[in-house]
Amino acid sequence: MTRAELERLDKSQLIEIIERQAQLLSTMEARILELEKLSVRSAAPFGRGTPSPDPKRPGRGKGHKGSWRERVADDQINERIDVSLTHCPQCGERLDAGRDKILEQTIIDIAPALPWVTRLLTHRNVCSCCKAKVASRHGLQVSRARGAAGTHLGPRALGLAASLSRGFGLTMRKTCAVLKEVAGLDLTPGGLSQALARMADRLEPESDALLAKLRASAVLHTDETSWWVGRSGYSLWVLTNGSATYYEVVDTRSKAKAAELLGGYKGVLVSDCLNIYDDLTPLQHKCYAHHLKAIRMASQAPASRDSPYLTDLRSLLLAAMVLKKTKPERDEKAFARMRQSLEHNADKLLTLKNYEHALDAASYEKVRLRLLKQRDHLFTFLDHQEVEATNNLAERQLRPAIISRKLSCGNKTDNGARAWARMTSHAATCRQNGLSFFDFVAARMPLAQPA
Repeated sequence: MTRAELERLDKSQLIEIIERQAQLLSTMEARILELEKLSVRSAAPFGRGTPSPDPKRPGRGKGHKGSWRERVADDQINERIDVSLTHCPQCGERLDAGRDKILEQTIIDIAPALPWVTRLLTHRNVCSCCKAKVASRHGLQVSRARGAAGTHLGPRALGLAASLSRGFGLTMRKTCAVLKEVAGLDLTPGGLSQALARMADRLEPESDALLAKLRASAVLHTDETSWWVGRSGYSLWVLTNGSATYYEVVDTRSKAKAAELLGGYKGVLVSDCLNIYDDLTPLQHKCYAHHLKAIRMASQAPASRDSPYLTDLRSLLLAAMVLKKTKPERDEKAFARMRQSLEHNADKLLTLKNYEHALDAASYEKVRLRLLKQRDHLFTFLDHQEVEATNNLAERQLRPAIISRKLSCGNKTDNGARAWARMTSHAATCRQNGLSFFDFVAARMPLAQPA
């Protein structure tokens, strides 16, 4: 405020401004003291702040289906052992057989895992009729290499290695250590890396089919994060829905790359508000979690705390989420009427027509412009039953990749990044569908596939 503006104010207005500034200064001092206290604690980066007075009860929510180990059927028992008791273990006195009671337990253990080694003899010949060179094939055969390179891991060993490394996210060295300790298989991290690359090449047709399936789906969630492939500047993209997930590492995060990856997608694209998605597809929905976070961050600013305008914006989005949740319970006319009311309130809030709360802080305007830019996508999820209000699905599917990035710092080469993305895509898809990634890989590694 300029000196001339201050001179035009009366005494009461000056006192009000001074009190407001003093309150702001007090709030900032308290925050600085809190941060200084956290900085000297050894666990400062992991501090959880002040405990909640009413913490959530640990464990699964009330009413969930119980879990227990089912009784094993008699025809599945591999061995029966009767531990007899004829004499007292304390004094050696013979026990009365008439008072004997049998207590039954079922012990489920793992059989000792030892490598199963097969010496495979295949034959090669030349047909005297058509002069073709022919060779016999076997279901255990995963490679044609012979001689010094003629000792290979079989399909199940490769499936286990892929499951540990790409399915469960173990590092290369830990995967090799588990294979050695549990299954007695000798494998180096370099050998494992080469084996995973060969597996990824074998799965290329299925990876292409997986991407085509996602491009043809009605709803597609997408998100991206930074990646490392020998240097910074790369990005990892994820495309996912309820039944499949596809990862791809690209050398730049651009609108052209996004368009290439989506391949002319025609369904509903759910994403955050990154500008490269703007006008990329005809139907879009923007994540409500990001909108609500922007509103929350704006409301934490001292100048806009307890803002009625931000409260109304938040209520608008929450009301839309409630309407979506209760849509199956409402008739079409009631739903259409409530939907129209949301549209009217959104126009009133975002265009400020006849709105009683004027914008008096820059943070308000930032949030308003954010939602106004996405006005056409604000209620798309209400028109499509399978579309969620948030992009949490893509966020969840990115989380294992981010953990992998923390452990391995990404990839060293483009071929390594491509192999990682292919294998991890199938691992995530198998997990979504309740399938074994171990069995998925093991069934596709033999050269001779079953008819």
